[in-house]
Amino acid sequence: MRHGKKFNHLGRKKAHRSALLSNMACSLIEHKRINTTVAKAKALRVYVEPLITKSKDDCTHSRRTVFSYLKDKYAVSELFREVAPKIAERPGGYTRIIKTGFRQGDAAEMCMIELVDFNEIYGANTGSKKKRSRRGGAKKKSAVDGSVEVEASEVDDDTNEAVAQKEEQIKDSTSEIQGDSDTKEEEKA
Repeated sequence: MRHGKKFNHLGRKKAHRSALLSNMACSLIEHKRINTTVAKAKALRVYVEPLITKSKDDCTHSRRTVFSYLKDKYAVSELFREVAPKIAERPGGYTRIIKTGFRQGDAAEMCMIELVDFNEIYGANTGSKKKRSRRGGAKKKSAVDGSVEVEASEVDDDTNEAVAQKEEQIKDSTSEIQGDSDTKEEEKA
């Protein structure tokens, strides 16, 4: 009987299932994205996420523990060298499953499982967003007094330049004052 056994056996015995998950985990770590069935992807997620969590602590013990699951030294070195630094601040949820439809032959539900931090499409725009204004038009003339209104970014640039010039003038004037006071003290002495 299978009372209380909640994980998917995937139609395989224990040794076959562990070999399958180990090979799929190595492929996922190496390629950062693989296509498989939804059932295998869900089983792989449960298998690989604790290994990725272990890779955050780069010590001999965690490397040996991960190697006992993966049995591939190239995948282990890739995991600890490239994947671990990227996911260091992420508290969990290192993989994403995206359903892609049904397989032609047997209509099995297919999906793509990928490492979240290695997706160029989602990760490209999060780095720096360009500030947008609500209304178009760079400069507008006021109907009342004919003065020109300037966008905030131009004002910020002009303000920063003006502040820098003022600071230079203040430094120059203080150095002149200090030079004058030094000469006056020398004359008194």
